[in-house]
Amino acid sequence: MMMQTAAPAKPNDELNTADRCDACGAQAYVKVVMPYGELLFCGHHANQHLIKLEQRALRIQDERSRIR
Repeated sequence: MMMQTAAPAKPNDELNTADRCDACGAQAYVKVVMPYGELLFCGHHANQHLIKLEQRALRIQDERSRIR
């Protein structure tokens, strides 16, 4: 499994409490950039969908390590 993880270029690129999961509305910790746009996921939904999404993602910003 190859995962592309991009470190934020600057502090305001980090996901914050205003970024919400597209699936459930919880705080997003993963941003997936697809050819057609961006998807945001909480840790739970990232775990559920990332394996399929990473095959087509242009970039994945994974900040799940911040989950406490």
